[in-house]
Amino acid sequence: MTVDERRAWEIVLAHIEEDLLGGRLKPGDRLPGERALATELGVGRSSVREAIRVLEVLGLVRTNVGSGPTAGAIIVALPGGGMSALMRLQVAAQGFPVADIVKTRLVLETAVAAELAEAVLSAALLHPDLMHPDRLAPDLSRCVQLLAAMDADGLTEDEFLALDAAFHLSLAEACGNQVVIATMSGLRNAIEGYVRAGVARLASWPDTSARLRAEHRGILAAIEAADPAEAHSLVHAHISGYYAETRLTPERSRSSAFPATPPIPAETGPVHG
Repeated sequence: MTVDERRAWEIVLAHIEEDLLGGRLKPGDRLPGERALATELGVGRSSVREAIRVLEVLGLVRTNVGSGPTAGAIIVALPGGGMSALMRLQVAAQGFPVADIVKTRLVLETAVAAELAEAVLSAALLHPDLMHPDRLAPDLSRCVQLLAAMDADGLTEDEFLALDAAFHLSLAEACGNQVVIATMSGLRNAIEGYVRAGVARLASWPDTSARLRAEHRGILAAIEAADPAEAHSLVHAHISGYYAETRLTPERSRSSAFPATPPIPAETGPVHG
């Protein structure tokens, strides 16, 4: 397949990804310079820059401007699952409508919370004679650590929201469904993006961040209390509440990054099967 048959930056992206997967590049290595890559692959330097931008969004490289030994792009991670990489690539290349991301979160994350609570309940019911039945329940220690980190003084908005996104992903990881984990990981940048963009439309960031902290703790408490319905309901209210608080009115939609969208669906109970 020639460069004419595919966008040039995709050629660069595929080349770098092959080197990462093949072990020819590893964390800590630096990518060749723009000029070297452009010459090797027969593409323009702008295509190299675009590919590196996508890799940065994927979380695989970090770039430093300027000159000297620390300049350029350094590998910071290896590619994850194929689904995660594909979805994050699509987000990087064209983006998803915010309303679609929110609706997807409502489906996935409410189900995750309900399933975690059910797993806690099952561990307690199946092994009531054990001194510590929680050892058979989902491991929520990472979730607890992230909630504690969000209570730290002096967090910037970006730091708080990065921890917020990590908390939601940690719930999926505790659940253990690899497809859900890959999907949530793939959507993470898009989620952080719309949540961060909404901060400017909040009446009070301190008030909202305090509310988000309380809602996170309520969600985790419902899971630990083995209450699937409550966990499902709290996650739904948490996600839809922030979206409702920050979304644009139709009159403002033409000049904003957030288009006017249909209302998110009404809450339904958890579906089991």
